[in-house]
Amino acid sequence: MTRTLSAQECREIAAGHERARVTATPIHRISRYHPQMTIDDAYACQTEWVRLQVEAGARIVGHKIGLTSRAMQSAMKIDEPDYGTLLDYMIHPSGVSLKAADYIDPRLEVELAFVLGARLEGTDVTAADVVAATEWIVPALELIDARSYRVDPDDGVTRTVFDTIADNAADAGVVLGATRVKPSAIDLRWVAAILTQNGVVEETGVAAGVLDDPVQGVVWLVHRLARFGVGLEPGEIVLSGSFTRPVLCRAGDQFEVDYNDLGIITCRFE
Repeated sequence: MTRTLSAQECREIAAGHERARVTATPIHRISRYHPQMTIDDAYACQTEWVRLQVEAGARIVGHKIGLTSRAMQSAMKIDEPDYGTLLDYMIHPSGVSLKAADYIDPRLEVELAFVLGARLEGTDVTAADVVAATEWIVPALELIDARSYRVDPDDGVTRTVFDTIADNAADAGVVLGATRVKPSAIDLRWVAAILTQNGVVEETGVAAGVLDDPVQGVVWLVHRLARFGVGLEPGEIVLSGSFTRPVLCRAGDQFEVDYNDLGIITCRFE
């Protein structure tokens, strides 16, 4: 590991992100003050933020994987995906009404969720292992909401991947569909979805856009966590990565996402 931030600095950064989340007030990017920070620093800050949530009574229910497309990795100047932690208060059912004012810059992404039935751990885990360990595939929307300015109003600099990773990979919520299918029952690469915003089709996508196969996102996560001696537990939800671009959410917006045989997810912002 390569670290430049102290444990105390990571705790202070985590506290700053939490204040921004609670007040829905954006902050300056962390890399502005720590230009030499590394990915290991960013994940250390994320770990401190998760620790704050658990100490406050939240429960870890899974993980999200982001930056799974080559285009997004290139834009963020990174050569691998990133990940964050899902907490119980982030999970919502289809049909939920959310308050836009509770978020800073909310956006929706179209994904598939893997609900695990068995533990996964180690660098030797394969795609077949992930399929065997998955109890259900569920359609899902991820609500992302970075707590730092997308573009800093002071210097015009765009936040970096280090900033978003430190910010729990900008994860703010998950809307789960009601349909559950076994992973062996469908061709995951060919799952497709149509996102409609206020009656207008805004995004379409095919799940093969996630590392050629959403299963590969879960494989990557298991391998990445193995270096910390951490595994994925039965019952956990894993968001495998978006196969559409993020769509901005505003008060009054209504969303309908049609996954064909996997059903429809709806949500609105008020």
